[in-house]
Amino acid sequence: MASGRAAANEDFRAQAEHRWPVAVGILGAIVLYLLLPSDFNVTVRVVVAALALAMFVPLLLLNPHRLNREARWSRRLSIAVSFVLLVANQAAFAQLIVELVTGSRADGPSILLAAVQVWVTNVAVFAAVYWEMDRGGPIARRRDARERLPAADFRFPQDEDHDAIDEVAKRSSKTADWMPGYLDYVYFSASNSMAFSATDTMPLSHRAKLLMLAQSFGGFVLLSLVIARSVSLIGS
Repeated sequence: MASGRAAANEDFRAQAEHRWPVAVGILGAIVLYLLLPSDFNVTVRVVVAALALAMFVPLLLLNPHRLNREARWSRRLSIAVSFVLLVANQAAFAQLIVELVTGSRADGPSILLAAVQVWVTNVAVFAAVYWEMDRGGPIARRRDARERLPAADFRFPQDEDHDAIDEVAKRSSKTADWMPGYLDYVYFSASNSMAFSATDTMPLSHRAKLLMLAQSFGGFVLLSLVIARSVSLIGS
């Protein structure tokens, strides 16, 4: 029994998700948010960035290489980091929309660069939120048996590939015991922001649908206003 449990723990450590993708996403989002133009409240940006960084450092120390250790505090802290950045970026998004609509900034290229920063940050932090909430979070997805996992919030293509041709079925959830990682959530977060709807990954829960709706609507509004502002700059 003890040897079987040890083997199971060793197997979990071997397949635990790497830390670096989400670390790059979170740290990149913090930097992009911090470097927004000066019209965006500097004090608020510094406080939010410092808070998010202070919350993220203990998580890096707990799991510096692979995500194989979790406590109640670390789970809550990890979720909190994602939501702090999400809320802060939505506030920046709202200010950006006002400036794009009113044309209050004389420096057009600067506000367009800010739009890119807000959009990229949105992709990274929405991906982190999806990554945290789906199937119990990143550690539970790799550690727990499938029958013990909470209901999925998202359905990925791999969840349906078990009856496809052999070379496709080899990567399916059923055949390879595949589980999504942060980069999978980044991909569908980006596609949701660009296509303004679900593409190959479908939301299953109400909370997933509401989050994806908010993200896609925001992406649509931002892109529309950026195009309009760009046309006005070209014509001026």
